[in-house]
Amino acid sequence: MEEEVQLYLDDAKERMEKSIAHLERELLKIRAGKANPQMLDSVMVDYYGTMTPLNRVSNINTPDPRTIKVQPWEKAMISPIEKAIMAANLGLNPNNNGELVIINIPVLTEERRIDLVKQVKNEGENAKVSIRNARRETNDELKKLLKEGLSEDNEHDAEDEVQKLHDEFIKEVEDLLVKKEEEIMTI
Repeated sequence: MEEEVQLYLDDAKERMEKSIAHLERELLKIRAGKANPQMLDSVMVDYYGTMTPLNRVSNINTPDPRTIKVQPWEKAMISPIEKAIMAANLGLNPNNNGELVIINIPVLTEERRIDLVKQVKNEGENAKVSIRNARRETNDELKKLLKEGLSEDNEHDAEDEVQKLHDEFIKEVEDLLVKKEEEIMTI
């Protein structure tokens, strides 16, 4: 029984860690007014009939805080890259000079910053819900083990451990949100 309890605890921790990792990826996509190559991670380009991540068909860099330069490895890819960036709905307008695609990142208005903070909070809430679901499902499994012969003390200790994990990961989500909000609101 003890091994099963430990397996459920390990599974809960793993699922909560995945929620945090997902939140971090989503927060990277939310731009804070500074150019960041990760802003284009979700862009998929039609590379000779195959949808391919942008970073696999080009070199992406940020020469300054307001510009992203995308240098395709093949000149024929400039137009498909531009189309893919527009289709990704990131609010970015790419330009090309025949050699590379240049994306100027506009300065964020106060209204846009507030919208981005709302988006950040929404992503944070999704992560919290995922963490709570992991806690609930683990507690349900522990209750099943209780019916199968696990002692009440062991079940209670395991639930306390799940709650500690939950609290720890919820705090981590809060810390990530505060950090991202500060980044967005800093001009």
